[in-house]
Amino acid sequence: MAKVLLLEDSKEVAEPVISYLKNQNFSVEWVTSGEEALDRLRLYHYDMAIFDWVVEGLDGRSACAQYRESGGTLPILMLTGKSGMPEKLSGFDAGADDYLTKPFLSEELLARVKALLRRPKELVAETLKVGSLKLDLKACTLHKDDVEISLMPKEFLVLEFLMRNRNRVFSAEELLEKLWSSESDSTEVAVRKCLTRLRSKIDGDKENGYLVTVKGLGYKLSPPKTHD
Repeated sequence: MAKVLLLEDSKEVAEPVISYLKNQNFSVEWVTSGEEALDRLRLYHYDMAIFDWVVEGLDGRSACAQYRESGGTLPILMLTGKSGMPEKLSGFDAGADDYLTKPFLSEELLARVKALLRRPKELVAETLKVGSLKLDLKACTLHKDDVEISLMPKEFLVLEFLMRNRNRVFSAEELLEKLWSSESDSTEVAVRKCLTRLRSKIDGDKENGYLVTVKGLGYKLSPPKTHD
């Protein structure tokens, strides 16, 4: 299942795109600002990104340019209502791999996405390891001591974030802001419930486990002392 990051600040545009791609067996994460898109690209694994040019704050073209300047190689499809040749050339100059003008058919979007995903990719890390935990970003699986552990999508996302930031402490509020930002009805209670489920799956009833609660501060992922 390919993982796509969508930068689009219009709910009317984003929701049909997300629904269509999910029906085509893609995993889609939605952000509404260029700053958040860059943050996600820095922290998580994706197979490609779709950027709307005109969004509030840092626009899609500028976000694309900054991502390329930082060495990012992920395929990027630019969505925009700008159809003139100068605008298209500007988008390509910023580092976009393809350009799709609004309005567009869902079938054309899918064809462009599949074409970009077929392009050869440079070798990138597809697994994260902490102690005996091994998270396969491409297959979306978790193994501990070679035994597969089933995770819900949000649990996988939280674990990926914590593994990428091992030994760093995050409060429930910070995790809510970073990982539940597009879900307006979510609360810190939802974050804590997710962490409780995750701890149960990776640590069982062990007190000295991977998921550590730092009293008064938050949570972190660290290998138990037996794995140091």
